[in-house]
Amino acid sequence: MNVKPLDDRVLVQRVETEEKTDAGIIVPESAQEEQNEGIVRATGPGQVGNDGERIPVQVSEGDRVLFGEYSGTEVTIQGEEHLILRESELLAVFND
Repeated sequence: MNVKPLDDRVLVQRVETEEKTDAGIIVPESAQEEQNEGIVRATGPGQVGNDGERIPVQVSEGDRVLFGEYSGTEVTIQGEEHLILRESELLAVFND
């Protein structure tokens, strides 16, 4: 992917929603909610602090993250939907 976010921004690809529940019930597309979790695809170099030093981003490519429902800006890259978020909009990192 040829996209490099700037400063403390992070490029995230949403995780696909499950079409079937654990009990095997198929959920119609109209009833599915967008997931507020995704996979980090790229990160910026980090924000520059008051002292002029760069503060690196705490997540890395491949991390699975949780973000707010209305966070980020939706973009389409190579035909796929992604979000660009500030690092501060990320709520958590999943430890698999």
